[in-house]
Amino acid sequence: MNLPPPPDKAPLLQEVTASLSAMPDPAASGHLRRFEDEAAHALGTAHAVAVSSGTAALHAALSACGIGPGDDVLVPALTVIMTVAPLRALGATPVFVDSDPATLDLDYEDAARKVTTRARAIIPVHLWGRMGDPGALAAFASEHGLAVVEDAAQAVGTVRNKRLAGTVGTVGCFSMKDGKILWSGEGGFLTTASGRVAEHARAFRSHWQPAPPGEAPLSRLATNSRLAAPLAALALANLRRLPDLIERRRAQTRYLLNALERVPGLTALAPAAGEEWNGFSPLLHIGLPSPRAFAEHLAQQGVPNSTGSFRLVPCDTRPPFPRPEQPCRGTAEILDHTLAVVLAEGDTQATLDHYADVIAQAAAAWAP
Repeated sequence: MNLPPPPDKAPLLQEVTASLSAMPDPAASGHLRRFEDEAAHALGTAHAVAVSSGTAALHAALSACGIGPGDDVLVPALTVIMTVAPLRALGATPVFVDSDPATLDLDYEDAARKVTTRARAIIPVHLWGRMGDPGALAAFASEHGLAVVEDAAQAVGTVRNKRLAGTVGTVGCFSMKDGKILWSGEGGFLTTASGRVAEHARAFRSHWQPAPPGEAPLSRLATNSRLAAPLAALALANLRRLPDLIERRRAQTRYLLNALERVPGLTALAPAAGEEWNGFSPLLHIGLPSPRAFAEHLAQQGVPNSTGSFRLVPCDTRPPFPRPEQPCRGTAEILDHTLAVVLAEGDTQATLDHYADVIAQAAAAWAP
């Protein structure tokens, strides 16, 4: 099989040029409004609010859900520290929940044990673009009276049981950092069906101005997390290419997984039943001895991957958080045994062939 050609980048230059010609434009008003309108339409939600990063989207979303000091929020240990940082900024406490190695989904039995009287929300994280069971999530949140703030930073375009990632809960949060399928260099956005949440997020990203109806500007402490005009222009141009961008990432992932199909000790992790995965990162189970060391070895050989390159570990073990009495062992098992290759839009067939050759040769010679 051959990769399709990368989508045309000419529209990006056109939109950025138009944005620059309209500057100075402190509110990034033209491209920002169009991006928000078109993003909401593309994801089938009533509102989209663009901000400066995926972390800023989570920060605004959690604030809009009323999360603050004294609140507990359930969050999977199978995530990066950027998911949790907004909780600390708001004065809330993250309660780390394990994940099921068989499904990569939340371990809902562990989550139920960790629900406290202070629990106000849950943040499911669609790591590597993979999406948990939306029905199970909705049922759990409803049973325990929790708001759902989805961290869909890597999951734009993923669908499970006919539900788009980022549209299952109260708010969905996306990143547009370089490397994401929908990118603007830096940036993010949130989606919601709630006009109240959207109004709060728009005020929150700009020091509480313009304020929501009935409130005075600058009457609350908020942030400066606006999306700059040229980045809004990039976001808009890429949003209009999104179906092609998703198909390219899926094709890249299929290509690499097919090339590694017969490599001993590596097994592709298939999507769940009813899941239309965006292919964000080719995923393989490492059945070799010392699997984390193998991933680190590949990173040293020029194959970027989550655990080897970025030292991804269970978030509950990170230094900013108290040492867990009961570590999330399912999460550790997932991370220690998963090779998640990091891809970019510009990765060519030659790049993927090189990755496949390095991985196959390393697996054949592996003797830790």
